[in-house]
Amino acid sequence: MKGSVYNIFDDVSEKEFPGFKEAIWLECTQEQNEIIFVPSGWYHQVHNLEDTISINHNWFNAYNLSWVWNLLLRDYDEAKEYIEDIRDICDDFEGLCQRNLAANTGMNFNDFYFFLTHFCLANVVELCCLRRNCENSIRSSSLVAQHLAMNLRSVQKIVLEIESVGGLAGNRGIFLDIRETLDDPSFLNLCMGLERVYGMIHKLKGGFIDTRKDLVDDLMDLDSIRTNGSQVFKAEELVIFIDKAIAKLGGTNGDEIDLLSERDGA
Repeated sequence: MKGSVYNIFDDVSEKEFPGFKEAIWLECTQEQNEIIFVPSGWYHQVHNLEDTISINHNWFNAYNLSWVWNLLLRDYDEAKEYIEDIRDICDDFEGLCQRNLAANTGMNFNDFYFFLTHFCLANVVELCCLRRNCENSIRSSSLVAQHLAMNLRSVQKIVLEIESVGGLAGNRGIFLDIRETLDDPSFLNLCMGLERVYGMIHKLKGGFIDTRKDLVDDLMDLDSIRTNGSQVFKAEELVIFIDKAIAKLGGTNGDEIDLLSERDGA
């Protein structure tokens, strides 16, 4: 359906959309300043009742990370194909492909990897804070730990896929500096946002973001950081960091988290 216009009230191809006639859809009226969330994989159709400006945002989560990566990979192949004829005369062909990918899709491989590393660290921070917090029930805490572990395993899986196609071959810099990131106010806002979301989902009491010093102490105590330092240079270092974080901070229900990671193919 990329780049297409469709109307669910017209005759819809049963071949292209089998079972469409049996589908049930929801109808609602969106008023000014209201938000409507459309789940991943759902189609939606909009009819403007009057002159309207509507802004769409695409949301990333652990469930759809693989779809985002597949989209980036397809668009990258397309961007590369468009300029293949100048490869031999281009000083930085791969860099040009990545710039075109960012212009067309909104991000390139390095942008996506930057997002993955920070999303990963935010989930590890939440695991650290959850481990310190004693006010919530063991069951609620265990469910949150499983949720956070699933997020980390999803990141790990995508990082391995990016590495397998050489998606980060042109980058020689630091992908993640943990100490520096913890000083970034926008990162702490991300952590607090995750805390609010999982607090609502799993009915946890109050906030459990600790002081930066406590977070640094907990994170620096992870085996991978004690061994390799607080800077992540390579994809395999991030994979190890995730393994060590889940092993140390995964909570009381380790068996369920292990099963979850196996089901994800990690």
